[in-house]
Amino acid sequence: MTTQVSTTTHKTSWGILLVPFTMLMLLLICVVAWQAKPVLLWTDILIFILVLSISFFVVSASRKEHLRDPFRQVLRSRMGMAALMILLMYVVVGLMDSIHFRMPLESNDNTGESNYSSQVLSLLDVVVTPIREQGEKTYSAPFAAYQYAKETIELSDGTRVREYPRLVYGGAHLTSPETELQGDIIALGLRALFFAIFAWLLLILGITYILSRRWQQTFGVSLAKLVTGRTELPWRTMCFVAGVFCLMIFLTVEYGAKYHILGTDKVGQDVFYQSIKSIRTGLVIGTLTTLIMLPFAVMLGIMAGYFKGWIDDVIQYLYTTLNSIPGVLLIAAAVLMMQVYIANNPDLFETDTERADVRLFFLCIILGITSWTGLCRMLRGETLKLREVDYVQASTAFGVSNWKILVRHIQPNVMHIVLIAIVLDFSGLVLAEAVLSYVGVGVDPTTHSWGNLINGARLEMAREPIVWWSLLAAFMFMFTLVLAANVFSDAVRDAFDPRIRKR
Repeated sequence: MTTQVSTTTHKTSWGILLVPFTMLMLLLICVVAWQAKPVLLWTDILIFILVLSISFFVVSASRKEHLRDPFRQVLRSRMGMAALMILLMYVVVGLMDSIHFRMPLESNDNTGESNYSSQVLSLLDVVVTPIREQGEKTYSAPFAAYQYAKETIELSDGTRVREYPRLVYGGAHLTSPETELQGDIIALGLRALFFAIFAWLLLILGITYILSRRWQQTFGVSLAKLVTGRTELPWRTMCFVAGVFCLMIFLTVEYGAKYHILGTDKVGQDVFYQSIKSIRTGLVIGTLTTLIMLPFAVMLGIMAGYFKGWIDDVIQYLYTTLNSIPGVLLIAAAVLMMQVYIANNPDLFETDTERADVRLFFLCIILGITSWTGLCRMLRGETLKLREVDYVQASTAFGVSNWKILVRHIQPNVMHIVLIAIVLDFSGLVLAEAVLSYVGVGVDPTTHSWGNLINGARLEMAREPIVWWSLLAAFMFMFTLVLAANVFSDAVRDAFDPRIRKR
């Protein structure tokens, strides 16, 4: 039984390596199918490196029992797996939005040269094309057929009246929105519910068939175990979350093509589209910042705790000095300097998207430089204890070099702290982006982010009538991501904390 579980774990861990190669294949398909020009942004490259690094880490961890056993405990947690599935849903959207290209333009000359649009699109933009292209003139409420504010309209007889104009796309299929709107929304919702239940049942049957083959049991017995929750992994919880995802997807498909689900902003752009486009920005801030700060924190923290002496004094002085500088002021100064450099060198960027991406990349660097000190301090304290244990003292007595001791004995035994800190800091970094963008020193104003949505909603809340849906949309998406990250971090902490595991 142990050999079968171990073999299954190895197959699953090696399967995760398909993720980065799938991203490359999707980019290649987009280029070939639409004859598009691929665009590699700085953050796209780092995202690919991060996905590849995580894939290799999972493969490496699956071979080590001291890491594999805690992860098994995470997989057995119902709340942890539900949160992980929500996070994976966000990750899928973020990865789709990280495959960028430029579509070709129709050429009227005979030179044979291909001209490409200055607009950089992503695979997500193509998938949600109906939502992306259905722009209105100005504000409109969620599921509305009329604009949110009155305008002066000239009638056919020359008279002018003040009334709410019809939207160009929202509810355009309705002849009389006053009487048909509510019934149409209910009908579309029921239709989406029917297709979602059908797709969900097919998914459950497929999962049950695969599990019955793995467990070597009949289909009926496997289905009964899944429904009653008598499985090692919380398959019933995961199927329930998958059902919610199916419902949300089909509701988006049904409503997105005919209505503005979360209304439109001041320039008529769909708020739901802006919210899902902001997912990539939140994930980039939360993950790439960790990728940048992790080497500093791990290397300096371990060195300070192991070597002590003047090396410890220098590293402590370094992070103490950095902590004494107000983080917001340091980030604001760095971002403003970068903004001046970009404004003075516009020829370095072919498109506005590349210019905005450089600012996002630089913001990740600044956040990484200012956020590594806490983890460094924790690793220093843990290393001070590990350097006194018997196996480290024995290695020193046998003449093993210091760097081999750091790599083989110290670093593997502090990785649980690193992993817990990474997951816990993720939600804080996502919230930091919203705060920085709100005060004007975050991402570029042209970049879709929840911080920019909140910043725009700040002025909209002061008008009459109040435009509330932009703030609500940013709150819902950001709250779901941060809540899922916190719940998953609790599961990881419980699995890797030796005291909790003993209890």
